[in-house]
Amino acid sequence: MANNESILSFKKVSFGYSEDKLLLNEVDFAIRRGTKTTIMGQNGAGKTTLFGLIARDILPESGTINVVNGVSIAVSRQVIPRHELDLTVREFFEKSLANCSNKKVYDIDPKIDDILEVVHLVAPHDKIIKSFSGGQQARLLLASALIQNPDLLLLDEPTNNLDKAGIEHLTQFLVNYKKTCIVISHDAGFLNSFTDGVLYLDVFTKKIEQYTGNYFDVREQIITRQEKENRKNAQLEKEIQANKEKANFFANKGGNLRMVAKRMREKAAGMEEEKVDIRKEDKTIRSFVIPAQTDIKGLIVHITAFRAIKNHKPVQRKTDIELRRNQHLLLKGPNGIGKSTLLELIAKNEAQGTEITQGVRIGYYRQDFSTLNFEDTVYKSLSWAAGEQSEEMMRNIASGFLITGDMMKTKIGNLSEGQKGLVAFARLVLQKPGLLILDEPTNHINFRHIPIIAEALNKYEGTMIIVSHVPDFVSKIRIDTVLDLED
Repeated sequence: MANNESILSFKKVSFGYSEDKLLLNEVDFAIRRGTKTTIMGQNGAGKTTLFGLIARDILPESGTINVVNGVSIAVSRQVIPRHELDLTVREFFEKSLANCSNKKVYDIDPKIDDILEVVHLVAPHDKIIKSFSGGQQARLLLASALIQNPDLLLLDEPTNNLDKAGIEHLTQFLVNYKKTCIVISHDAGFLNSFTDGVLYLDVFTKKIEQYTGNYFDVREQIITRQEKENRKNAQLEKEIQANKEKANFFANKGGNLRMVAKRMREKAAGMEEEKVDIRKEDKTIRSFVIPAQTDIKGLIVHITAFRAIKNHKPVQRKTDIELRRNQHLLLKGPNGIGKSTLLELIAKNEAQGTEITQGVRIGYYRQDFSTLNFEDTVYKSLSWAAGEQSEEMMRNIASGFLITGDMMKTKIGNLSEGQKGLVAFARLVLQKPGLLILDEPTNHINFRHIPIIAEALNKYEGTMIIVSHVPDFVSKIRIDTVLDLED
């Protein structure tokens, strides 16, 4: 097949999880063989759902999805499903290969070693998946797709949890990748390094717009078009309002002037139809403050020792860090060194070498959102965090995080990963913690929200411990102390 021919196409495809929740409405696009395409759209627009349709995990309500005969597809998901966390590395890859071939794969160990080398990960084949760090699990997810050697590779937020070295390695891999690839990501610099084109999912019109060019060029095209359409609509709105005012004036005069008023109203109605049905700009969350617990003073956290992982073995190290109110600590170190494990133990007040003052309320943002009960509705989850605060207060805070209407009735487990992140932040605002623990808080979050989150964390007046591999994000937050687990 020639490279300029389509490997995948959507024709008038519609899909929704319920009658009143349509995600895609008669969308059309085509993907050429050998291209690298980015999917853009705000949280909840249906980006991951689109991958499900392409991979045939779900079926469209109407329309046709054409994949060229013989084309194999593999998906690198955002997170490893909970029911797979107890698998060994070998069982995890056996399942991935069985999914693509529907038969048992023999002599799999050499294949696993080869593909782990591609993603720069050393992993014993009998090690349990849940014992790996978030960054290591991200590499395992990518490797589980690559080991299938697919013709069409679908990557869903592949840079989440990856450290700088991991992102650089993945970027170079995609630059050199010869097959077809579609990527969902909020990392603009990463996307711009390899993107040939963009599919933009409009959460308002439920359509997909297709653009050609690198990520930055396409983003500029969208902004330019939007500004042009907004100017046209603003001019029409001005003329419409003038005609309505004239119509009202003539109608009050009575007699033949009523016919003039009627024509003026008809003219205004015609102009309404001329208005461009433009895409509304992605909504951003409102600026917010995470209130700090006020009934605590003095030393909040004292860290005298911690455990790190070196050459796959735990190593005990000493330090002397005292954290009081309004002090922020950054934990640093490469993937797999034990940052998330240390945060979890501190959050549970079980970390040897760490003392937390009694009575301190802990707010914990986990990268896998396991602090949320996936069976709870959003309303129930927020109500728990709100405690005795009024429902009006709770709903007002929720709306600032774009949590309104039907989303309140939705189970946490049915939300997109980005929406789960917004619920987690809303809970922190309601909790008013004295100690805020954050593990990769930008994962899955729409890039429009990230500066607002950084501003809130920068202004947080309680004690904060944070892990993040996003330098630009960290640079916007006041950091008083750094603990590098590698030193």
